[in-house]
Amino acid sequence: MRKSCVLAATLLKAVADFIEPGRTIKEIDDYAGRRIQEAGARSPFLGYKGYPGYTCISVNEEVVHGTPRNRHIQYGDVVSLDLGVIYGGWVGDTATTVAVGEIAPEVRKLLDVTEQSLHLAIDKARSGNRLSDVSHAVESFVQGNGFSVVREFVGHGVGRTLHEEPQIPNYGPPGNGPKLKPGMTLAIEPMVNLGDSRVKVLADGWTVVTADGKPSAHFEHTVLITEKEPEILTIPEGVSLRRR
Repeated sequence: MRKSCVLAATLLKAVADFIEPGRTIKEIDDYAGRRIQEAGARSPFLGYKGYPGYTCISVNEEVVHGTPRNRHIQYGDVVSLDLGVIYGGWVGDTATTVAVGEIAPEVRKLLDVTEQSLHLAIDKARSGNRLSDVSHAVESFVQGNGFSVVREFVGHGVGRTLHEEPQIPNYGPPGNGPKLKPGMTLAIEPMVNLGDSRVKVLADGWTVVTADGKPSAHFEHTVLITEKEPEILTIPEGVSLRRR
């Protein structure tokens, strides 16, 4: 699983670097598909319950599950890129949100707070802690900075398949849920809105957008619970950090 996660992280960086004004979401997804195939891997998203893309690319007010389409990326957009691979029989799952050029200060803060909340949650992903300790770390930090957490979509366990138990909400009081144990692998993924937490699904049946039309951000790592500190598995090739 380490190899699949490193590959996912390496490809995520390559595809994120490919995003630029003028490219369409479909062009970016096609590029990701080629890179995944060239690496000898498969996308766990393509065909999942009928999903039509190799990746999930969501722009501005789109929260998650954005499908391949001819929407052009523009200067000032924020783009959530969610990428997974199946490699050697294991799934690696990771996501980032990138700014395309200069963005408004409040949107930059949204991205920073969302990414920081992910790392605070990872710090709680320790053997003996409860699952909701991870969830509460996201919610408390996000709300303390004036943003809101999406409640309808959650993180999850990951391993041989894309979505495994347990589900990992990004909200709730600490001290609840199953105890975390060494060997568990969790896809922790805060989804945070600039405005309120409400979302809706578009007519395509996939793309989730904020109800108020304000921007959203999404970051994700696959994390291994160990006897000691949590280990981020989705670190790109050549980067030796265990935890940021």
